[in-house]
Amino acid sequence: MATFLYKLGRLAFRRRHFVALIWVALLTLAGVGAASAPPAGTTSFSIPGTEAQKAFDLLEERFPGAAADGATARVVFKAPAGEKMTDPDNRAAVEKTVSDLADGSEVASVADPYRGNAVSQDGTIAYASVKYDVSGMELEESTKDALEDAAQQARDAGLTVEVGGDALQAVPHTGATEIIGIAVAAVVLVITFGSLVAAGLPLLTALIGVGIGVSSITALAGALELGSTTSILAMMIGLAVGIDYALFIVSRYRAELAEGREREEAAGRAVGTAGSAVVFAGLTVVIALVGLAVVNIPMLTKMGIAAAGTVAIAVVIALTMVPALLGYAGRRVKPAGAKGRLTGRGRKSADQVTEQTEDARPKANLGTRWARFVVRRPLAVLLLGVVGLGAAAVPAASLELGLPDDGSQPTSTTQRRAYDLLSEGFGPGFNGPLMVVVDAKGSDAPQQVFTDVSDEIKGLKDVVAVTPPQPNKGGDTATITVIPDSKPSSVATEDLVHAIRDAGADIKADTGAETLVTGSTAMNIDVSQKLNDALLPYLVLVVGLAFLLLIVVFRSILVPLKAALGFLLSVMAALGAVVAVFQWGWLSGLMGVEETGPVMSMMPIFMVGVVFGLAMDYEVFLVTRMREAYVHGEKPSEAVVTGFKHGARVVTAAAVIMMAVFAGFIGSSESMVKMIGFGLAIAVFFDAFVVRMALVPAVLALLGKKAWWLPKWLDRALPNVDVEGEGLRTLGDEDEDEDRKLVRTT
Repeated sequence: MATFLYKLGRLAFRRRHFVALIWVALLTLAGVGAASAPPAGTTSFSIPGTEAQKAFDLLEERFPGAAADGATARVVFKAPAGEKMTDPDNRAAVEKTVSDLADGSEVASVADPYRGNAVSQDGTIAYASVKYDVSGMELEESTKDALEDAAQQARDAGLTVEVGGDALQAVPHTGATEIIGIAVAAVVLVITFGSLVAAGLPLLTALIGVGIGVSSITALAGALELGSTTSILAMMIGLAVGIDYALFIVSRYRAELAEGREREEAAGRAVGTAGSAVVFAGLTVVIALVGLAVVNIPMLTKMGIAAAGTVAIAVVIALTMVPALLGYAGRRVKPAGAKGRLTGRGRKSADQVTEQTEDARPKANLGTRWARFVVRRPLAVLLLGVVGLGAAAVPAASLELGLPDDGSQPTSTTQRRAYDLLSEGFGPGFNGPLMVVVDAKGSDAPQQVFTDVSDEIKGLKDVVAVTPPQPNKGGDTATITVIPDSKPSSVATEDLVHAIRDAGADIKADTGAETLVTGSTAMNIDVSQKLNDALLPYLVLVVGLAFLLLIVVFRSILVPLKAALGFLLSVMAALGAVVAVFQWGWLSGLMGVEETGPVMSMMPIFMVGVVFGLAMDYEVFLVTRMREAYVHGEKPSEAVVTGFKHGARVVTAAAVIMMAVFAGFIGSSESMVKMIGFGLAIAVFFDAFVVRMALVPAVLALLGKKAWWLPKWLDRALPNVDVEGEGLRTLGDEDEDEDRKLVRTT
């Protein structure tokens, strides 16, 4: 592989005009497709194989035209202090609002609160339910404006009015902090390279890669039914890895220049060595993201595949466009150690250093000194790191999972205020009603079955109200709405869902009628359960495949095993930090978390996938340098120091950049994106600075030569991918001789 990538790097360097033209054309094509595509639809929580989804599908079949997936709105009214909603003036204002809403072209129905018993017992709060023919993301702006105008007219009449539901759902935005993250990345690159040109290359290539990836996702959003958060998450991951991959190749290019190689040869060797690490690091990320498909939740699968596609683009761009841009940059990219004008003359080049006396040699860099310290005290460093990560992981033992609803929205939103008003007037469970679907098609007395199911549910614990059964036109299926006593995200509500399903199993045994529970609350419960059940198989699959891949890369058993165990430590510590901030409320004000509550259900499995892929990035980049030194004859402890000498500075810069990019998404208006941004940023911190920079050298120092042990039979069976670039030791000289012969003959 190293030889192939070496030739690819030299080809891209020579044919830079052609390579640049291809990528610009692809960016333009993707941009045009995105500009002409319709907006992304709403994120779907379809969960094949669950009871909630089965009931939802049954509703669409037995209640045709009911627009089961249509947007809903609850317009909540509160009377002024000392007044009632039944007072003539207040009632007139509400009825005027209901009449105005009913005139909308996309409105399916509007329920009058005075006819539908939707006034609180104390008479101070009422609500009108609005049902639309299309989903929230498909509503026309004029329809949303009409809803807001109707609410404002009621406010002008003296009422307090808030609107809940998904009718006013907006496409999430990330905020200005995303730009701050990119700015931090730029500063780190300038400090690392000491040159604006060298620093600009990783940023430029990463932005082009993300531009192509996100534009392609936007263009295909309608056809593939991609959710509105898919492009944001693809941008988050693609931007982080794109900068890192280009950073490693540019850094290796400068190191090759410092050894006296010609620029084309240096570009080829950089792509052949660091590029090999980029390929395998990218493969681990892609495996982790595509592996999300095993969960069998379409939304999560699409998010993973879209992000994996963006990562794949970042890898290809790093291997082709980075050497092409290095060709354009020419002498403006300095060899390692030779600083540009921006940071002064700095250290001298490698050739100049060899001319100095031993006493005048520059002091060892920080990475070298740190590695020597760890090698001298490996057991102490190992114990301290493990204990520290274990302490950070303690809050994860209190992890509570759920999915966000209007109750998790900021208090500044009308959806959250409507949620609070409904809780005040009708109880917390009113915000999460359960819909029970009774399929009595095979029963001889459907109406009696409906009544029996309703009576059975009324006798259950934590039930406040049960509406009369509403049969369909065929009379074989009915819906029953159940109002719990607890809020939607509570354990009591989850227990009630299971109790209804248990009662339905008994009824089916007696009558043959099937009772199913659905609705957003039941759907969220089923999502959480399915994610919990899939976590262990997913972990085994992803870690297992990556373990096999790393055996091929490092030709070792213990190094990949150590990498996997270190990842588990870092991801548990990161989950602990997420629980502390988003569930317990520690530093919640600093993170912009206005409402604490259960951690998003998909957070653990998503973090496992993404963090594992990113953790292997640093493992591959750092340990391949150690492996390279060991293969070339150094002792194990010396190889560890050599790996840090050449890789620690760049790995540190890459980690800081990735943390800055992920932290930039904490400013998102979407709670899911905010939580993932924080979780990934803190996970990168733990994994890069504790696991890879401390635990890895400590373990390798303790293992010595055993770290690189591989059974002989397995060594013969494995393909030689040559990540260390052993095949390039003489290849470059041979190519240079051929080039000189070609010049003489022409």
